[in-house]
Amino acid sequence: MARKYVPFAIAYDFDGTLAPGNMQEYDFVPAIGMTGRRFWKEVNDLTRKHNADQILAYMMHMLNKAQAAEVPVRKENFVEFGRSVALFEGVTGWFDRINAYGKKQGFKVKHYIISSGIREMIEGTPIANQFAAIYASAFIYDHNGVAKWPALAVNYTTKTQFLFRINKGVLNVYDNSRINEFIPREDRPVPFEDMVFIGDGETDIPCFRLVKEQRGHAIAVYKPSTRGARTRAQKLVMEGRVNFIAPANYSENSEMDRFVKGIIDKVAADLALMQLGKKE
Repeated sequence: MARKYVPFAIAYDFDGTLAPGNMQEYDFVPAIGMTGRRFWKEVNDLTRKHNADQILAYMMHMLNKAQAAEVPVRKENFVEFGRSVALFEGVTGWFDRINAYGKKQGFKVKHYIISSGIREMIEGTPIANQFAAIYASAFIYDHNGVAKWPALAVNYTTKTQFLFRINKGVLNVYDNSRINEFIPREDRPVPFEDMVFIGDGETDIPCFRLVKEQRGHAIAVYKPSTRGARTRAQKLVMEGRVNFIAPANYSENSEMDRFVKGIIDKVAADLALMQLGKKE
């Protein structure tokens, strides 16, 4: 009889968490003849001028600037832009290693992205096939395959809905009925206690808080070479927003590696104790 594995979820932000910087700045922003600084300044100006959501504003600005620069914006173009995105040290080998460790402890580990970046660009990275779902801002394409309108805009508050989708096992974004159905805590496919959220900053705070308050685990990463990054991350611990902080290094035996394996060990021990209690 095949062994039954307990679901365990790890959800990640992308920019600043798995990859340095903003994904748009690798190839897309240079292609439209801009610097990252100028692009984001114009986005912020638009946001203030129209009292708009920043994610919707940057997505519109991408399309407008691409049209002006005659840069194609089909899905395959965004995927191609994503191929240039760099990843932090150890990321490429991280998933198989953590999956194997979880399996030893009786878990089937699944990984998810919850990002304000562009889904199609993330799909162009070499790790895209490691994720059970990629929740990120995305475009609707017309009959010619050209991006025309946002299909999904993921900002810092809407990120939390995707944690509930993972928790309830309702993964399709368009499904607004089942996600609102009452499901008893004990019947949810992935309890928050069996979940980790990894992010890098202020836009991840709602997800940090939700997972931590629901007895899951939140980890804030920081770029080691950035001045003041560790201090900012430590502030999140002091404010009770995260459980742990770690440098953005996913190599074997790194702090991140040890934290996540330790969390898996803890959850396995908690489940074992709970099962023992039920037998008495």
